[in-house]
Amino acid sequence: MRKIVLMMSVSLDGYIEGPDRDISWHRVDEELHQHFNDIVRGLGGLLHGRVTYDLMAGFWPTADIDPDAEVTAPMVEFAGIWRNIPKYVYSKTLRHADWNTTIVREVVPDEVNALKREPGGDLGLSGAALASAFLRHDLVDEIRLYVHPVLIGRGTPLFPHTDTTTPLDLVDSHTFGNGVALLHYRRARGEDVVAGTEAEGV
Repeated sequence: MRKIVLMMSVSLDGYIEGPDRDISWHRVDEELHQHFNDIVRGLGGLLHGRVTYDLMAGFWPTADIDPDAEVTAPMVEFAGIWRNIPKYVYSKTLRHADWNTTIVREVVPDEVNALKREPGGDLGLSGAALASAFLRHDLVDEIRLYVHPVLIGRGTPLFPHTDTTTPLDLVDSHTFGNGVALLHYRRARGEDVVAGTEAEGV
């Protein structure tokens, strides 16, 4: 079964964007962008919230052909990847979407699990509000955090406040040349969770 992989860039203090949706603090150089290309190319689809989709659709469809766009080779490559990959945008109001995009009105666990059972690569999830809904329904299997070496103080936090404890296993970590650190976690489910609970009670 395919996995839902939450993939987000965050500040060290846990925000995905500053006030007024500011992401100017993101450190995305050619090395990191090529890494994103390699990861997204292997996915079976992208799950976007409306805000993330509008941001992506406002730039990437023509980024590689716009003569006024200042783009690098990895950006040109990503434009084609983004256009072609299946995308699912969750929105109650969006009426039309291009670029191989399916509009979904709400997060329904049975529908998400049916999508996971379809053939293909894993599904990349992005957007704080959408991630919150998927986490609330226990639909996130893996988390790939790209932690940027900056404190921004306030903004939009990635993770919602909750009274639930969610055990995670570290799968991999990597530090890029620009100081961004990848932390890749997998949800600890089933026997792993039980074993951890028993150990704490000894």
